[in-house]
Amino acid sequence: MDRARWQRTLTLFPICLALAFSLTAMGSSHWCEGIRRMTKPLCQDLLRGSNCIHFSQASSSTGRRLDDSKAVQYIWETGDDKFIQRRFHAGLWQSCEESLNSTGERCTCFLGIVPTEGQGVLWLSIGAEVLDIFLILTGVLLLGFSVSSGCSRLNVDASVAILMVLAGLLGMVAHMMYTTSFQITVNLGPEDWRPQTWDYGWSYCLAWGSFALCMAVSVATMSRYTTAQVEMPRAQKGSPYPQHSTPQPRASQKVWQTGAAPHPGGQVFVNVPGHQPPGTGGKVSMC
Repeated sequence: MDRARWQRTLTLFPICLALAFSLTAMGSSHWCEGIRRMTKPLCQDLLRGSNCIHFSQASSSTGRRLDDSKAVQYIWETGDDKFIQRRFHAGLWQSCEESLNSTGERCTCFLGIVPTEGQGVLWLSIGAEVLDIFLILTGVLLLGFSVSSGCSRLNVDASVAILMVLAGLLGMVAHMMYTTSFQITVNLGPEDWRPQTWDYGWSYCLAWGSFALCMAVSVATMSRYTTAQVEMPRAQKGSPYPQHSTPQPRASQKVWQTGAAPHPGGQVFVNVPGHQPPGTGGKVSMC
């Protein structure tokens, strides 16, 4: 395996890692995590514990219990004891929170929670995230095909650099738009959903990690492409098989003819440069 193919093989690892980060982040619901404060529900016969409000009903003078429509409920919980804090996490697709008995989670569609003002921003975020994954996948397929087939290195590096730049920019836009839509939901969303405190989760960190890997791969491939372009003329000059230049035709020697020079034998000689007629003694006769 030559050096160029080996470099492209090494470049496959961060691109595949960026693709895995983007797919994991998009499918998870841990972009934002926090705590919601909600009023405790009234305790039922089958549900009694610290997560509900205990109450008692007044009875009549005969000792019989009043029906529910006329019962007086005595609730002793006040202040913070009246509320319960439950953890929640939200992503692009759904928002989940702990159940009352802490045995599981209850999830709802996040798009149904987002107010009208933020639904368009959320859809733009989802669309940009899908395009980001598509461009990264295209870069992986292109680089993998070049490694297996050994096609032109310069064309592959230039194409991968452009794809990774576009993927990184789309990912950045998608993450910022999701942050905007989530903040709109926190401020204008349903009161029974608004969190008391919240922060970014591990899925959000994975999404930005994918962005960082895309930009790093783009810079590396573009640097390799530029270096190859600079070294190409030097390699051609120092090639062991230089191109054979066609020899230039020499200037035709001028042939001039002198007049007939008398010779003792009655012969006529044509004087050509570099040739002396016999018997002239090195002198050229001119007529």
